[in-house]
Amino acid sequence: MKIEHIHHVAYRCHDAKETVEWYVKNLKMDFQLAIAEDQVPSTKEPDPYMHVFLDAGQGNVLAFFELPTKPKMGRDENTPEWVQHIAFKVKDMATLLEYKTHLEENGVEVLGVTDHSVFHSIYFFDPNGHRLELAAPDTEERSKLERLDEVKWAMLEEWSETKRAPKHADWMHKKAFEG
Repeated sequence: MKIEHIHHVAYRCHDAKETVEWYVKNLKMDFQLAIAEDQVPSTKEPDPYMHVFLDAGQGNVLAFFELPTKPKMGRDENTPEWVQHIAFKVKDMATLLEYKTHLEENGVEVLGVTDHSVFHSIYFFDPNGHRLELAAPDTEERSKLERLDEVKWAMLEEWSETKRAPKHADWMHKKAFEG
């Protein structure tokens, strides 16, 4: 018994149409389908909704619910804004930089490029306040991932005991912290 892959990931949105149009325009995702009901099939709760699905590439699906009868959505105030995010992989650094320019030209404020050593990222928010990341693999990704694989359990164990950042892989963000 094993999970095959994520079927879809669903988040809430303010406006389904605006959200679909934003993802199609800014991230070049295809709009796959929409489902709408006046009642929730699983709970039978009377609650109209619009459920939209976007193709995030290679069988990955990003979905959103618009819930017009519910109070305005918020965020977890006890979790820093940078923690909860959706990360999408792009082919390479050239594609990442092309997206950065494209987003900025469309009025999206972009943070980065941030060097995570194994990959390089830009960060921005969708119109619903969800933080998004586009990540491009580093040219030496494979060897760096092998180095991380060698220390992952030791890092987790040390963190579990001390709640302090282990230094096994402090090489990862050296460039990002230096400048």
